[in-house]
Amino acid sequence: MAKGNINKMSVEMKDEVVYTLNLSSDIVMNDFIGKQIRLEWNGIINCRACNKVTKKSFGQGFCYPCFMNSPQASPCILHPELCRAHLGEGRDVEWEEKHHNGPHIVYLAKSSAVKVGITRIDQIPTRWIDQGASAAIRLAEAPNRYEAGRIEVALKEFFTDKTNWRKMLQNDVDDTIDLEEEKWSLEEHLPADITELFSENDEIIEINYPVLEYPEKVKSLSFDKTPIIEGRLMGIKGQYLLFEGGEVLNIRKHTGYFINVTE
Repeated sequence: MAKGNINKMSVEMKDEVVYTLNLSSDIVMNDFIGKQIRLEWNGIINCRACNKVTKKSFGQGFCYPCFMNSPQASPCILHPELCRAHLGEGRDVEWEEKHHNGPHIVYLAKSSAVKVGITRIDQIPTRWIDQGASAAIRLAEAPNRYEAGRIEVALKEFFTDKTNWRKMLQNDVDDTIDLEEEKWSLEEHLPADITELFSENDEIIEINYPVLEYPEKVKSLSFDKTPIIEGRLMGIKGQYLLFEGGEVLNIRKHTGYFINVTE
């Protein structure tokens, strides 16, 4: 059907999220929900930055040299409060200027708990979909990644910055969470230089995923242990494929793996 190196699935926000796996040809994965599908890894991993073959993937798709040197793998990807793009510094100043020295959104997302996170303004709602959020709201608008990271650090006292991926895949959602209420309750707890950046946009974006059945128990699959992964596709959430029987495959984790997809 198609073959090529894995990148994270592209997404489109509709009544249900539409997922596309971009290989030698684009595969709309929603079309295979409820059907058998087979993914076979041929043993090759190509670095997402330099495209060289690597024996092991570091940081979701990098060879070791690129993991240590590429701006796409810089420490401020995970820790935005360390970003120095606003100072004209970084692993690649031009890349950092384009991707990090521009408007970022600090947001609250709903799943089994309230999660705080940040993303570039042009990555909404993609970022929320990729993490499997059931709903999300804009909290603050920051001029760059560093300032967004500074706000996120302040909010870690109140909310987690991690998604419980098992609960997310089981659709364990706390429906008592009111994101707008959570957002504005922070005003009295945070300093003025942060609250003055709060967004007036209180729209709560609800996200529906194409899932026939959520697993009761979750078993994570890996191409490193199981080069051939096949079964009935029961749904897609975040960047995970959900198979019958509770087996799940994190597509993004396998960035750079060369696979062949067949029915």
